Amino acid sequence: MIELQGITKSFGTLQVLKGIDLRIEKGEVVSIVGPSGAGKTTLLQIMGTLDTPDTGSVRIGGTDVLALKEKQLSAFRNQHIGFVFQFHQLLPEFTAIENVMIPAFIAGRSRTDAFDAAKELLGMMGLSERAEHKPNELSGGEKQRVAVARALINHPDVILADEPSGSLDSKNKAELHQLFFDLRDRLGQTFVIVTHDEGLASLTDRTIHMKDGKI
Repeated sequence: MIELQGITKSFGTLQVLKGIDLRIEKGEVVSIVGPSGAGKTTLLQIMGTLDTPDTGSVRIGGTDVLALKEKQLSAFRNQHIGFVFQFHQLLPEFTAIENVMIPAFIAGRSRTDAFDAAKELLGMMGLSERAEHKPNELSGGEKQRVAVARALINHPDVILADEPSGSLDSKNKAELHQLFFDLRDRLGQTFVIVTHDEGLASLTDRTIHMKDGKI
């Protein structure tokens, strides 16, 4: 599903990634762990086509993403990759269901189709009663589940999560972690999760340890 070969990345004189080779299979839930500054988030951003490596190749579902032009790459990202961040990044002026619908609109889906899909996903997240609430009316756990629903709206092959439970209390953290596995079992997505949470890492199918820009 995801194949990285010879990935290097520097910012100025600081080399953050030093030759990463990694293969992640379809349907795997993989965690990436390591100390701050190990290069975890940079690797995730390259995997998600949000950044480009200095050298190396990135293939997702057989597509050489580094060969895509900017417009093609944006469309590929929208259709094949979902993102979940630590601080959910919901738009405050929109309701929960409107936030979930946004990637579907970007993909050119009709309002009716986007609404129906978002409503179904919020129901799957246990948030049907919260669909018309804005982010400031939701708890931290609810906001993060809205963010997961948004990541899923276009049926992506891969969900990339960067410290997704870092801002949650222990109860919401446990629920979110279980949700990832339930979604994989139900929808077949591949999950790659950068985390400092040892509890989450211990649950995943495989844990990738990073240190000083290497695996």
